[in-house]
Amino acid sequence: SNLPKPRPTTREPEARLRAEEREMFRHGISALRSAVPRSAFSAHVAKRYLNLHEYQSAKLMTDFGVKVPTGAAAATPAEARQIAENLGGGSDGTLDFVVKGQVLAGGRGLGKFDNGFQGGVHIAGELDEVEDLARNMLGHRLFTKQTGAEGKICNQVYVVERKYLRRETYFAILMDRSTNGPCIVASPKGGVDIEGVAATNPEFIYKLPVDIHQGIDQEKLIDLAGKMGFSKAHREDAAAQMTKLYDLFVKCDATLVEVNPFAETPEGEVLAVDAKINFDDNASYRQGDVFSMRDVSQEDPREVEASNYDLNYIGLDGNIGCLVNGAGLAMATMDIIKLHGGEPANFLDVGGGASEKQVEAAFKILNDDPKVEAILVNIFGGIMRCDVIAQGIVQAAHHINMRVPIVARLQGTRVEQAKQILDSSNLKIIPADDLDQAARKAVKMSEIVRMSNEMQVNVDFHIPI
Repeated sequence: SNLPKPRPTTREPEARLRAEEREMFRHGISALRSAVPRSAFSAHVAKRYLNLHEYQSAKLMTDFGVKVPTGAAAATPAEARQIAENLGGGSDGTLDFVVKGQVLAGGRGLGKFDNGFQGGVHIAGELDEVEDLARNMLGHRLFTKQTGAEGKICNQVYVVERKYLRRETYFAILMDRSTNGPCIVASPKGGVDIEGVAATNPEFIYKLPVDIHQGIDQEKLIDLAGKMGFSKAHREDAAAQMTKLYDLFVKCDATLVEVNPFAETPEGEVLAVDAKINFDDNASYRQGDVFSMRDVSQEDPREVEASNYDLNYIGLDGNIGCLVNGAGLAMATMDIIKLHGGEPANFLDVGGGASEKQVEAAFKILNDDPKVEAILVNIFGGIMRCDVIAQGIVQAAHHINMRVPIVARLQGTRVEQAKQILDSSNLKIIPADDLDQAARKAVKMSEIVRMSNEMQVNVDFHIPI
């Protein structure tokens, strides 16, 4: 107790990611940030999770016995009409439908398509109306608060029967690091933005940690159903549906099951009306059926290409491409680029066992990004040998027309051999002895490229010379 307290440490300002960039990292769990302890999300930074479309989530929930509104996905307006007809629709207008554009982003109802059509979720009472709505959505890009400036293509619409709801609640399951296991988050205030509820009425947010070895305590779950507002006659049914959702969460290696609204009809039927489900990519080897539903058309093409080579890549909107080994060093590299006035174009961690082929693929991804004006290589060789990176740079230069300058900072295992490889290759690599110097040079080189582009002056960085 007599020892002096350690002096507080400071670090350079972290890179301030734009809203759409932060959404890439959160990837669907933003709605729960205010509802559970912040520590529950600390492991989600720079981590990718499979995300399913609504119609795919509905099919998966049905497989686990969860009740959902009846519907199907359509890829053409004619298919949408046929689905509505099969559901019992007709000219008498006795059955209403909900037509939902299928894009992997929130805020669809308030979104806007590239053809000017407003809203990605509509109610229809006629078959012709269903067909017209599908025609206005399919093949067009939808822009919402979560899609970014590029929007997302709508290749399918989900046509479902409209349910009239007596009660709308919120139900979710996620992994909570503070309790070292699953945590159920529920609220009687469903069908609305749960973050808003947590901010203005936190007393309506209920949390129930679950011992993953013992499973759910049914008495606690029935009590939770009561707190969510379900009538006494239907609490056991609500608890049964929640148990099935928990089974899905565990057996499918999900990281998030979010149902909003988790509802009750006037007839007392408990339904999962709309759901968002994410899955742990590390479980892809044993969840083949689930991961076969991945829709790469909804993902950043750069990230899809990187995943083909097992590269840890997340695309951002900056101008300096980063190739680094180790997630911590990658984040520090992004921070120091930001400190010196640049903007990182990506998070790219080649890991400790990358091959020359993977390094070459990484360079191709960075070089093909039209926003990239310079590339910063920052390698601290421990497990990852510097000479492998150097050889990858050489291979990339031979197979790719490198259009931007490369700044390289190599330290650690076999760094001398790496320098010899680069020196003997006659490549025009700008060397740096430390990270600060490397970041400064990368930012300066990107400024030169930007100025030449603005002045329409052709500046070539030939590799090799």
